[in-house]
Amino acid sequence: MRVALCQFNPTVGDLGGNLAALLGGYRRAVDAGADLVVTGELGLTGYPPEDLVTKPAFVRATARGLEELAASTGSVTLVVGFVEDVQGEDETTVDTVMSEAETTRTLANAAAVLRDGRIVDVYRKQRIPNYGVFDEARYFQPGSGTLLLEVPSHGTRSCRVGVTICEDLWGDGGPLPATAAAGADVLLSLNASPYQRGKREQREHWAVHHARSTGTWLVYCNLVGGQDEVVFDGDSFVVAPDGAVTARGAQFTEDIVLTEVGPAASAVPTTATRLEPETAIYDALVLGTRDYLGKNGFADAIVGVSGGIDSALAAAIAVDALGPARVTCVAMPSPYSSQGSLEDAEALASLLGTPYRVLPIEGPMKAFEEALAPVFAGTEPDVAEENLQSRIRGALLMAQSNKFGALLLAAGNKSEYAVGYATLYGDMAGGLAVLKDVDKTTVWALARRRNGGRREGWLGPDGPAIPERSITKPPSAELRPDQQDTDSLPPYEVLDPVLRGYVEEARSVDELVADGFDRHVVREVARLVDGAEYKRRQAPPGIKVTARAFGRDRRWPITQAWPG
Repeated sequence: MRVALCQFNPTVGDLGGNLAALLGGYRRAVDAGADLVVTGELGLTGYPPEDLVTKPAFVRATARGLEELAASTGSVTLVVGFVEDVQGEDETTVDTVMSEAETTRTLANAAAVLRDGRIVDVYRKQRIPNYGVFDEARYFQPGSGTLLLEVPSHGTRSCRVGVTICEDLWGDGGPLPATAAAGADVLLSLNASPYQRGKREQREHWAVHHARSTGTWLVYCNLVGGQDEVVFDGDSFVVAPDGAVTARGAQFTEDIVLTEVGPAASAVPTTATRLEPETAIYDALVLGTRDYLGKNGFADAIVGVSGGIDSALAAAIAVDALGPARVTCVAMPSPYSSQGSLEDAEALASLLGTPYRVLPIEGPMKAFEEALAPVFAGTEPDVAEENLQSRIRGALLMAQSNKFGALLLAAGNKSEYAVGYATLYGDMAGGLAVLKDVDKTTVWALARRRNGGRREGWLGPDGPAIPERSITKPPSAELRPDQQDTDSLPPYEVLDPVLRGYVEEARSVDELVADGFDRHVVREVARLVDGAEYKRRQAPPGIKVTARAFGRDRRWPITQAWPG
């Protein structure tokens, strides 16, 4: 049987656009000779639809879109994800989705089997995730049973195909072995699995486990594209009963993969090279930035550049996502900005080929100081005056964003957001924090990777894109004379491992000390992280690339007194 994995980029809520994309992929797959076309999880609605599903009109429109899609199918089977109201068209039933009682939920995360102009059958996801970025238990009730269908093929016999959805795959037992035991030759897994560093290995582990343990083929089809904080990386694949990966989809781009599966398949395992870790992270940031702007109606971006590494990397990502003409770099030197930093900011714009503006802030600084002089009289200059510089820059950037309709990209990294080393209403201003889930040591690694040259899909210039001095000089906010980050923080090679343990791995102070970290450093870092939560709640969304990003992934109370 020839199966086509239709890996496409939906937009949440764009039922018409998603339907057209699904139908276009289906027709291309049919023309290529597919017997079966499988798409990603909730492909018709986009994922995650969140509280859109509490709108009865949205659920009804989804049902109409599914009927329209079904009417366009022929003899080749199409499997597509959608939100189903299991109680039917009664408008009052959808409103109960927000009830605390799980039994009152009427919606299902479902997959429809379409063929010959009609809806042949429906499978409802059984394992409903409620962790990390997933909160499906808020909306969906779990399904039950198995779905097994006969799919006609161009070969000598039809194939028995079972349908499952995403979380159903993760862990032992569950719907996959049950469906295989019911007689499936091939297991489908429709997915909306966000990218994070190292996740591909986890996916393949469970896919290979189920294929081997059940003796079936497994077809894993993922979405691709950015949706708010998450990026779906595609990377769909097929696993043979012996655990060999026999086909792969592209990473971070739409793709249709046609391959043989089933008892008579003779596919040869692929030897395709996958992206190196730094390239994969960079691609996730490029795609997330491109789709965040594009799907929200922004044509252009603006980045405040200081000559430092963070703003340089954020600008390079923006240029690779949008192209040089659509990104404006703005330098805003103060009396404390070094000549070298201004030179590096100008060199960055030159390397990237972007428009470049210089707006000195000495005049606004004096105006603020004069206005505050009666209030600050008798005090010594401190962080309050330093933060004024950042807030002046934020105001100037937001004014340009408003005037020209360009989205302001915040350039702070995860290390800074973690410990509060970022200024509210200053360098935290913006519509998207590109590096919010990228710690400082990874920022340096990505800059080195980008300077190695452009790859397919990046719209910026080939060759080095970031001045070498921006990478090698000691990091500094340059808000006072001779300032360096290490005046306030441990060196990043010490800070970042502690942050990974405390934030991403949820390890306690005592556990980190037992790992060999200095107790004083760990306690101070933990204090800074917990104390900065109120800042992060007011920060723009950022693109998730790690196991636990700030935002939907980590919901920490602002007011809390746990010391460990």
